[in-house]
Amino acid sequence: MSPDDFTQRFADMRAPIAQFLYRRVEAKEVDDLSAQVFEIAWRKGGAVTAGEELPWLYRVATNLVANHRRKNARAQHLLAAIVAPDTSPSAESIAVADIALADAWRRLPTTSRQVLALTALDGLSVSEIASALDITANAVSVRLNRARNQLRTALAESA
Repeated sequence: MSPDDFTQRFADMRAPIAQFLYRRVEAKEVDDLSAQVFEIAWRKGGAVTAGEELPWLYRVATNLVANHRRKNARAQHLLAAIVAPDTSPSAESIAVADIALADAWRRLPTTSRQVLALTALDGLSVSEIASALDITANAVSVRLNRARNQLRTALAESA
């Protein structure tokens, strides 16, 4: 793939991938992970079906975030053993966030949070989510319906 072909196919996708990463990792890690996503796109971009570049990049980013978390889990575990966690929210987070929603969100299973985030925060369609998660569109619809019901129930319990 030539540099011009690469630029033409992936130029408009840096911002959505960066936003995706900002919601999942620390801000200081976003540039490095974003660069890794597009390095993989450079190497394997020719294998991506035209029109499916963004969902494919989301899948790559999801895998990189998972690898990043596994890599950092050991250090975080050691730090957690040394420092007692502060479980109270900061004043800023209280002012910005709806506590009931945040609590309900935390109680959702990871797969439910993932599918809700991809649709509500990243604005992906069911077919794009299916491609990003490498599952069928029907499975996405089922997970999305289940996740919405779980969130509704969790919010009702918080009230």
